[in-house]
Amino acid sequence: MTARRTLLIAPLLAACSVLPDRPYVETRRFPLEPRREGAPRAGRGRRSLLVRTLRAGAGMDTRNLRTVRPDGTEFLDFYAEWAAPPAEAAEQALRRWLLDARLFSAILAPGSRVTPDFVLEGEFTRLAAVQGEGAARAELTMLLVDERQGSRLVGQMVSSGSAPLPGGTAEPSPEQAAQAMGAALGNALASLEQALARFS
Repeated sequence: MTARRTLLIAPLLAACSVLPDRPYVETRRFPLEPRREGAPRAGRGRRSLLVRTLRAGAGMDTRNLRTVRPDGTEFLDFYAEWAAPPAEAAEQALRRWLLDARLFSAILAPGSRVTPDFVLEGEFTRLAAVQGEGAARAELTMLLVDERQGSRLVGQMVSSGSAPLPGGTAEPSPEQAAQAMGAALGNALASLEQALARFS
């Protein structure tokens, strides 16, 4: 009986050994941390701003680097991703950007006990390397509410930014894509800063 069981098990073990070995590919992670250029403006504004949690738009809930190919199809790189979820990283970048801009007396976070003058909320709607255009694109859709006048909507802004891909329309490497997308987000934040300047 033991010999028969051995004969049955041996072919099964042999079958398991024919699967091809796949080389290990390490996932690379990139920070999404755009930085402003130039010296910050002197002084600070008089009003405070509460920045609410930035929501992830459609398709923006994955960490994988996104490339739009020339035929319009999207490619998600499963071996290259952001170090943090894109909307979360963009929110932190937005807070740092506005702090450095010094447009407002304070940049508040949700849960603050300070009553803000303005509230900024919205979605992170786009972040991709668009191969056919040879550029990276980033976009935020934001609402500005004046809390001094009974939560009155005073601004709806679509802030977009772009940056060239180092390889032009050729397929970008993960490093090139991440660098260009970070720069595109920085340009989108600069556009948002300009839109907010009149309310500070």
